[in-house]
Amino acid sequence: SNFILANAQGRCGFPIVYCSDGFCDLTGFGRSEVMQKNCSCRFLCGADTSEPVLQSIERALDSRQEYQTEVCFYKKGGAAFWCLLDIMPIKNEKGEVVLFLFSFKDITESRGRSCPGDKKEEKQRSEKQRSKKPGNSHLRAARRQGRTMLHQLSSQFARRDRGEMKINRNVFENKPSVPEYKVASVQKSRFILLHYSIFKALWDWLILLATFYVAITVPYNVCFTGTEDSLSAARSTIVSDIAVEMLFILDIILNFRTTYVSQSGQVVYDPRSICIHYVATWFFVDLIAALPFDLLYIFNVTVTSLVHLLKTVRLLRLLRLLQKLDRYSQYSAMVLTLLMSMFALLAHWMACIWYVIGRKELESNDPRTWDIGWLHELGKRLEAPYINNSVGGPSIRSAYIASLYFTLSSLTSVGFGNVCANTDTEKIFSICTMLIGALMHAVVFGNVTAIIQRMYSRRSLYHTRMKDLKDFIRVHHLPQQLKQRMLEYFQTTWSVNNGIDANELLHDFPDELRADVAMHLHKDILQLPIFETASRGCLRSLSLHIKTSFCAPGEYLLRQGDALQANYFVCSGSLEVLKDDVVLAILGKGDLIGADLGGTEQVIKTNADVKALTYCDLQHIGLRGLCEVLQLYPEYASKFTADIHQDLTFNLREGSEME
Repeated sequence: SNFILANAQGRCGFPIVYCSDGFCDLTGFGRSEVMQKNCSCRFLCGADTSEPVLQSIERALDSRQEYQTEVCFYKKGGAAFWCLLDIMPIKNEKGEVVLFLFSFKDITESRGRSCPGDKKEEKQRSEKQRSKKPGNSHLRAARRQGRTMLHQLSSQFARRDRGEMKINRNVFENKPSVPEYKVASVQKSRFILLHYSIFKALWDWLILLATFYVAITVPYNVCFTGTEDSLSAARSTIVSDIAVEMLFILDIILNFRTTYVSQSGQVVYDPRSICIHYVATWFFVDLIAALPFDLLYIFNVTVTSLVHLLKTVRLLRLLRLLQKLDRYSQYSAMVLTLLMSMFALLAHWMACIWYVIGRKELESNDPRTWDIGWLHELGKRLEAPYINNSVGGPSIRSAYIASLYFTLSSLTSVGFGNVCANTDTEKIFSICTMLIGALMHAVVFGNVTAIIQRMYSRRSLYHTRMKDLKDFIRVHHLPQQLKQRMLEYFQTTWSVNNGIDANELLHDFPDELRADVAMHLHKDILQLPIFETASRGCLRSLSLHIKTSFCAPGEYLLRQGDALQANYFVCSGSLEVLKDDVVLAILGKGDLIGADLGGTEQVIKTNADVKALTYCDLQHIGLRGLCEVLQLYPEYASKFTADIHQDLTFNLREGSEME
């Protein structure tokens, strides 16, 4: 909508307190140029604007009546346009007219682009102007618009098009990550793989899964492949085993072409240096782990347990996992998953060893122990006893499940006794298992506790500060209204910044980096036209003096007579400027309020109250810091002092209204 709102309670004229973006688009005037002007719209007049029509508008305003007319106005650039003007008084709950709603509709097209110089026709039309009755359909629409306009101001602010801001794009362009004179030294071969690339990260996860597969299958095949059934089961996994071996071989090839970080912190791209570094570190471990033992099945070579024992060398690849744990230490869920996986993997290894001990006790032919071992007891319970120390017994599947059950119960607790150690060897292994379990409890579950606490640390900090605030209120016996305002402000600001103090967080960073971060955080205010001619150094200095603030509905940002400390930029929300309970201006997103620096007084007193209508995010630059920066850049100071009047939506300096 193309409309303006004017204060109907002004002592001197009827100043404009709000104008829509549509009105700015239609007339070419900015909001700061329109605010506080008289709503009689004489600033839109030109050579062909009818004076009788303007006088009729002023009479309608004085009598607080509805009015409609067609009038020729002029845009800021001097172009004339015909406008259908509707004036609608808006009353408060007491029936008093507090605002005027002016609605502008461009009817140049419908008039067939009439020549503005036809004064005779315009005079005839002006003589026919009169106050319209409430029954007029257009006025009914205007009345409906007037009733809803104030309720829609917040949405109007949110829909403002920020594309019209004059942006100095050279200021916010991305700086090159590497200086031009060093670009040549960073160029790498197209066949070199970056160790921090997305492909390398995905490849490392694939190798990690393959390593876990090896860590599970190799101990199982070594310990449970003593029968023909288990040998046939091992042959059934030949395809997956060979696929894993091919992955390991391909990983060796990629590692010869993957960059690394030297001890001095430099990324090494030279292929020769990469090869030497890899051979001197992990090459031989990866080579042994990638030996294709499973190809023996293809050539029908008899596979003995010795071959399976050689495959345990592949478990050395788990050392590479320890090397990469630091990379994922910042991801709590990832570390938690890896720790639990390592705990389950350890239980699997212990289960394999527990089964081997039971088999050795059966095959020892010791008449005192062969029939009391845990495997013999398991066979009797499952009604599948061993005959002649080796024939019969439970299936491999049942034996493995029982072994895993025993090791997990021993690692996590003291066991339940249904699968227990009877021989001396089994008891010694059980003692070692419980000691390892105690160590795993300290390492794994201690880390799990720390991770969970870290995940909820922000929530814990919120409750701690909330409790401190409530204790403060209780100790000092603050009244209920003040208590409610404090609690509401704390909860709302926490939801905005999550308890993070940006100034404290950036305090230890170098000034150059802090300035870049500050320019990004405060780019909304730095893109105002007033800063368009400022140099990059000036903007960087200004950005370090800009702070963020927050205002809740009903709270006063400033009160009349206060010493003004800063100029404020509205990032979101809406505020109203009041003086003696009379609305002087309604401010929204993109408005700048404060004072100019043209006066000689050291302390600037405010001439009105500024009160929040909704939740408002604000950015403000302190006047003291602003003056310090302007002293450092005198070539920009004169330009700033001359142009600040045009960019201030409302000047709060005491005495500015007289000027």
